[in-house]
Amino acid sequence: MKKQKGFTLIELLIVVAIIGIIAAIAIPSLLRARVSANESATIGDVRTWISAEAAYEGASLGNGYATVEQCLAIPSQAGCIPGYPATAPTFLDPNLASVGARKSGYNRYYDIAGTQQIGSGRSGYCYGATPTTLNRTGVRSFGGDASGVLGGTQGNATCCGNATLNTAACPALN
Repeated sequence: MKKQKGFTLIELLIVVAIIGIIAAIAIPSLLRARVSANESATIGDVRTWISAEAAYEGASLGNGYATVEQCLAIPSQAGCIPGYPATAPTFLDPNLASVGARKSGYNRYYDIAGTQQIGSGRSGYCYGATPTTLNRTGVRSFGGDASGVLGGTQGNATCCGNATLNTAACPALN
């Protein structure tokens, strides 16, 4: 009688159990790393938006901030900076200028409500981001406004109100 080679059922169950334990330890760490990466990317995007708005306001020669987010990506279009050459540099990448879209696990919004018209622009703005799925894509909300302040808070709070950063709900980040 020939002896068969192979693994017993017990040996296979032990290997499967070990793999399950390793996965149970690794998966939460990977999810936390993804949340951290999403938040870092979003903080960078808010800072980029603040810089783009400051450059836009300077280039508009006193006409204020962008009336719509697309003016930062295509400043020569109608309703943006009058006389701005189509071949001149833009202020923001078109992908970042599409608010309402999800990017890095965050929903983005642009608030100019309550601001006054200044020439072809507005007197202020607030750009905010909230996690698409709280505790899965992000655990904090962020916002930035014309003052140049970047704020954030735990949870899914709206950081902007009347085109300014709500510093009570979203205190400034260091």
